[in-house]
Amino acid sequence: MDQAKAGAFIALLRKEVGLTQEQPGQKLGVTNKTVSRWERGNYMPDLDTCLMLSEMFGVTINELLCGQRLSDSAMRETANTVLAEAVRSQAFSLTERTRYWKRKWLREHWLQIVLCAAAVAGLIIAVYLLPDFPDKWKPLAFGMVSLAGVCISSGLHNRMMGYVEAKLFGNPTPRQQ
Repeated sequence: MDQAKAGAFIALLRKEVGLTQEQPGQKLGVTNKTVSRWERGNYMPDLDTCLMLSEMFGVTINELLCGQRLSDSAMRETANTVLAEAVRSQAFSLTERTRYWKRKWLREHWLQIVLCAAAVAGLIIAVYLLPDFPDKWKPLAFGMVSLAGVCISSGLHNRMMGYVEAKLFGNPTPRQQ
């Protein structure tokens, strides 16, 4: 896949429909500078953006990535090669994107995590420091508070993974439905 050729083709298609670099950028949620970088062959749009570009300009993703209009026979010949190259050239792997969204969720929810941990630790300390609490019940109370901590931790982890899945695969979270 020739990035410069694909970029020149994107510029040609954009000009054919009479759009400025800013107009497709607004529709795609990127800046006109990003569109310019694509057109100069400095960067390639990700596959989701390629799909939106292909729909916007009335060409196939294969044609967009090849940098030219293709006949049906040429389309069949190049389809697998172009798709394989496009997938390999994605800027970030699934693991890297997963790590990014997990970190983002943790940055946004750090206070909630700290407060939950402090609440569990406070309950454990309270059980052992309360003078009226019978000694024979302390292990049971400690076990129940620990179990509550595990449940809270699991719930937070499940919320984080739901968020990550929604960001990676576009599945709506329960709040988005």
